[in-house]
Amino acid sequence: MNRYAAALSLHPTPVEAVGEVAGEILDRFDGDRPDLLVAFASPHHVGAFEDMAGGLRKLLEPSVFVGGTAVSIAGGGREIEGAPALSIFAATFTHGRVSALALESLDTPDGMTILGWPDDVESAGTLLMLADPYSFPMPDFLRLVNARAPELTIVGGIASAAAGPGGNRLVCNEQITTSGAVAVMLSEEIPVRPVVSQGCRPIGLPYTVTRAERNHIYELGGVSAMERLQELVVAADESERELMRSGLHVGLVVDEHKLDFARGDFLVRNLFGADQRNGAIAVGDAVQVGQTVQFHVRDAGAADEDLRVLLQKVDGAAALLFTCNGRGTQMFTAPDHDTGLIERNLGPIPLAGAFCAGEIGPIGGRNFLHGFTASLAVFSQ
Repeated sequence: MNRYAAALSLHPTPVEAVGEVAGEILDRFDGDRPDLLVAFASPHHVGAFEDMAGGLRKLLEPSVFVGGTAVSIAGGGREIEGAPALSIFAATFTHGRVSALALESLDTPDGMTILGWPDDVESAGTLLMLADPYSFPMPDFLRLVNARAPELTIVGGIASAAAGPGGNRLVCNEQITTSGAVAVMLSEEIPVRPVVSQGCRPIGLPYTVTRAERNHIYELGGVSAMERLQELVVAADESERELMRSGLHVGLVVDEHKLDFARGDFLVRNLFGADQRNGAIAVGDAVQVGQTVQFHVRDAGAADEDLRVLLQKVDGAAALLFTCNGRGTQMFTAPDHDTGLIERNLGPIPLAGAFCAGEIGPIGGRNFLHGFTASLAVFSQ
């Protein structure tokens, strides 16, 4: 049987924080060595991160160890914003393979090359990853993996502890880096289910794109996109109009083979603007003629509902959470929203996580980088 444990320390002194979390994991595992250890540390610990990682390796002796720094940290049912925190997750697996990857991107005359990417990549496993936003081109990487390993599921986030290059810390076994990405490859025998909550709800009707170029939609269902947008505003009630004024989004269907589209079928992207001259709207991704789209709105209520509904469809024994640094108390009136919902729906399971500057997870069978999203890797026995 797989075993999981997690521990959270709020101690401001790094050595004390390491001692607290390591002691708890040793107690839960009866001194056994974990196959996987994942660590998340707040910005308060960036300067001591190398020593903290070394202490965790020495005390717990994990087979595979990855982690990084983030602006806020999650652990158990708590979300620690603006205070020192160290959260760790440990697991042992009865079956399956676990391996760590340290990745760097390199531009070549033939295009982007990912250094550290294995030739014999797991075709249908799970990749858990953390990346530095200033040195690793995550959208390009995801497009590459979607093309070369279409059955591989990727869940993770972008490190968020720094406002400039070199400020984040990432760990991959004995290596500490300030750039690139770190990842854990889990073979398909290890049971992991992704849950990706984009925090939006659809409004109006779905339409087929009948004219588009790159990220500009000119016509929806044979009518100018601007007219469709005006129809939406006229039909909306005052509360929906207020949400639209705060920010309107466009959901792009990823898998057009479905007959009906529901929650989780749309890749949500920002609506950047509209051009009165030609009736076009601009969205934050490429759009294809024939693709189905629907307008979406995002607020605390929609985000709460979306995550709640998705969690009701899963069972889990443990989880890793990669949530947006725009969520937490910036989005919700009460603290501990995402971790609290996870605890209420899945129980007080071992959980660790980070507030990220971009979240990674699959929609419609393809891996994407998201914003304002809660992306989870849910483990089962």
